[in-house]
Amino acid sequence: MSSIKEYFSEAGKGLKSLVDGMVVTGKEFVTPKITECYPENRATLNIADRFRAELTLKYDSEGHHKCIACGICQMNCPNGTIQLTTKMVDLPDGKKKRKLDKYMYDLGSCTFCMLCVTTCPQDALEFTNDFEQAVFTRGSLIKQLNYRPEPADDAAAPAPKPAMDPEKLAKIKAEALAKAAKIKAEKEAAAKAAAANQATPAADKTNGETNDK
Repeated sequence: MSSIKEYFSEAGKGLKSLVDGMVVTGKEFVTPKITECYPENRATLNIADRFRAELTLKYDSEGHHKCIACGICQMNCPNGTIQLTTKMVDLPDGKKKRKLDKYMYDLGSCTFCMLCVTTCPQDALEFTNDFEQAVFTRGSLIKQLNYRPEPADDAAAPAPKPAMDPEKLAKIKAEALAKAAKIKAEKEAAAKAAAANQATPAADKTNGETNDK
């Protein structure tokens, strides 16, 4: 008896699933169809913001990007899509700084995993939704992301110290020499006094011995 109940129960579930599927199919059957007339509608075509098409550097209005060439994106890329080269530059204040020389990106091997974007400590990377990336050669998919000219560094050079007045410099030098001569004379006088003090007891002792005789 239980096997008969289970049979009709499973048959009812299957029939319900079939009806649900037919309802969805029927709705789609009567839904008006939309045809994208690409590329005629390129100007009005709306691509979702979440669509990942190409990796780019974020540039501000002054042409600066935030990349510090730390290499974290290159290390985290599973396909070796990113290749960074760096250089050392001299800043106006005399210090040295490592800067990005070339940021090479191979769109053809990118899996759009977004590990480079999520692990960037400077938030310097983003994916655009420009899907029109078709080219005739694979080499054209290799792109340099830092293609803009680098603006000059903002670090200002330290102001040069004003030259000292020659008369003031000569006066300071003369005072230093006079002070050194005074110290030397005091040391010589102290040495002579100490020598005289040592000679006096010796003379007194000699005179005493003479008187005893």
